[in-house]
Amino acid sequence: MNTDWKEFLTDAGAEFGDGLVMHYGNPERELEVCLSGLVFSDLSHLGVIAVHGKDAASFLQSQLSNDVTRIDAGSHQLAAYCTPKGRVIGLFRLFRRGDTFYLRLPADTLEVVLQRLRMFVLRAEVTLEDASENFVCIGISGEDADDELLGASGKLPQAVHQATHTDSLTLLRVPGVEHCYEVYACSIDAARELWNALNVRGAPVGMAAWRLLQIQAGIPDIYAATTDLFVPQMLNLQLINGLDFKKGCYPGQEIVARTQYLGKLKRRMYLGHIETTTQPQPGDSLYSSSNGEQAAGRIVDVQPHPDGGFSALAVIQITAAESEPLHCGAAEGPAFALRSLPYPFEPDD
Repeated sequence: MNTDWKEFLTDAGAEFGDGLVMHYGNPERELEVCLSGLVFSDLSHLGVIAVHGKDAASFLQSQLSNDVTRIDAGSHQLAAYCTPKGRVIGLFRLFRRGDTFYLRLPADTLEVVLQRLRMFVLRAEVTLEDASENFVCIGISGEDADDELLGASGKLPQAVHQATHTDSLTLLRVPGVEHCYEVYACSIDAARELWNALNVRGAPVGMAAWRLLQIQAGIPDIYAATTDLFVPQMLNLQLINGLDFKKGCYPGQEIVARTQYLGKLKRRMYLGHIETTTQPQPGDSLYSSSNGEQAAGRIVDVQPHPDGGFSALAVIQITAAESEPLHCGAAEGPAFALRSLPYPFEPDD
């Protein structure tokens, strides 16, 4: 995190842990207000990879699960980077500013993904670099987010997966429980100006509250603990604009296509609630009540819920999820109670 930005957040009341904003003095209240009120959050737990050069678009098209040729200044998308076996090792929100593509992903996976992508540049005229320090990323959510952002920036994406740009800001409208945005400020001054404008009617919240919003919206991220565990369909990427089956080859494409057209999906991502006082972690196993030996699922992300316990996204065996109780950590562990995602599963499932 930029030193000047960290100092600004400290003056704003931010409490830090491991260099990231945990909360602003009242984490329980932040969890409550984030699900119904106007909130904004520093997103320094996310990093950004910049990809530029004459062959940037064709290089990314050959590496990612979505159709990069559809990305222009007015759009953005999710895209996965997979192993040859079709397992997701990086999940990006991909957008474009000028001639440069930007890949937003959790910071704890950035270096591994960046080094792996660089291995396949070969003779392409493309440069990949860590651009996390080039932006201050702020998340905004709430029913009044449109009006607040329009007043602060003068421009606004009109629909989910659309983007707009000013001289100093890139605004992405993203899926959320309310109107939800990621804003990338190109300077500390622009970030301060936006933050101060939002702080009049909104409330700052920490990383846990923002990740809770993403969980409730059914939008996954891949962290270091969950890399190389799931194929894209297990994460519902085909349902949330993260997967294109017609775009052509990329690492793992044959496995992904075979799962879609020739096989039957055996695991998929569910939303659930875990009633416990000890926080589970991404990568933790879930078990059915009848089988404590073999895991029935893995947690993708999990954060405290204002009503108590924890809200979680988890990839689970479909037969287990639909037939018997699930538990976290052991067959006798805390119950994992299914909740409804904000989008439907495919009709054939």
